[in-house]
Amino acid sequence: MATPFRQVLDFFDSIGLFDVVLPFLLVFTIVFAILEKTKVLGQEEIEGKKYTKKNLNAIAAFSIAFLVIASSQLVEIITTVSANAVIVLFLSVLFLMLVGSFHKEGEPMYLQGGWKLAFMGIVFASIMGIFLDAIKTKDGESWLEKLLSFSSNGTDEVIGSVILLGLMVFFVFYATKETSKEAKSS
Repeated sequence: MATPFRQVLDFFDSIGLFDVVLPFLLVFTIVFAILEKTKVLGQEEIEGKKYTKKNLNAIAAFSIAFLVIASSQLVEIITTVSANAVIVLFLSVLFLMLVGSFHKEGEPMYLQGGWKLAFMGIVFASIMGIFLDAIKTKDGESWLEKLLSFSSNGTDEVIGSVILLGLMVFFVFYATKETSKEAKSS
């Protein structure tokens, strides 16, 4: 038996709230924020203070958001990526709660050094995996499935080449990086 709350959600789904309105608002908000932050469309000066051109930013963001929701494929990608990114965010919060349970009270808790970079790398890899899984080819297979099937078709040379290339880039970066000011002053 459907509860009243489930019926409300079903009604919202039938009028297109999840397929049209929410993706529109999400794209509009993100594009508008980027345009406001970058000031790409310019600024105007009013009484000696500089302001962004909100009207131009809003029109551009509105147009872009409208073009995005006109494509059902883009809306499907946005919906899939958003839903799965929330799961990654939720898992991140749970992980940080677990780390906090082992932390001494009264001291600030931060992920520092290698832990912070590792955590950021894991979250980035998760988001990239979600994004690649959301984009489908014409035959219905995701880019992630194509990538995994390509690497598992007995092409160990390709995997080895990618690993070797990654190690080479790492060692070149490590060998050419600038030493910190503290190390120079010692």
